[in-house]
Amino acid sequence: MKGTEKIIAHIQADTAAKTEEILLAAKNQCAEIRENFNNQAQEAYSARIRAGVKECESKADSAIRIAKMESGKSILALKQEMVAESFSRAEKTIVNMPKEEYSAFLAKLAADAAAGNEEVILNAADREKVGAEVVEKANKLLAASGKPAGLTLSAQTGAFNGGLILSRGNVEVNCTLEILMDVCRSDMAAEVAGA
Repeated sequence: MKGTEKIIAHIQADTAAKTEEILLAAKNQCAEIRENFNNQAQEAYSARIRAGVKECESKADSAIRIAKMESGKSILALKQEMVAESFSRAEKTIVNMPKEEYSAFLAKLAADAAAGNEEVILNAADREKVGAEVVEKANKLLAASGKPAGLTLSAQTGAFNGGLILSRGNVEVNCTLEILMDVCRSDMAAEVAGA
């Protein structure tokens, strides 16, 4: 297993627990969204059935099959929308965590992915809000695990919503929320859609 794969696997394991909490909250929000979308899908289904019956009584069976097929497509599209919305809300939930929790989350990401002497690149808002705190906590975590604790806060900022990038020379480890959500989405999309 390559170093990057180990880092990704480790990040996935660490984020899985946090993601589970976020998904629980997202499931509650999804219930409300799901109810609205199911109502819309049911209304669309009923409207298509009525239109088919009025249009041609002799083709009622054909119209029902078409309506069911279209309804299935609508439900699939709605599920896809709901999955995308769930992951979007999960990302927003992480970004909007209380400052202490968010800095601890970023520090753990950095410590898990770092060799110990990289620059930590954050987005401009996170750099200002929690940058020094993240580096300090990450270095403590690295020291506690026996790794070199030489992370520094980069003057450079990134154009991403949250998370961080570790940079050492030409090598970068991308731990942005966008990447983490993409990894989680590929692993959990079916589970979220089922919910």
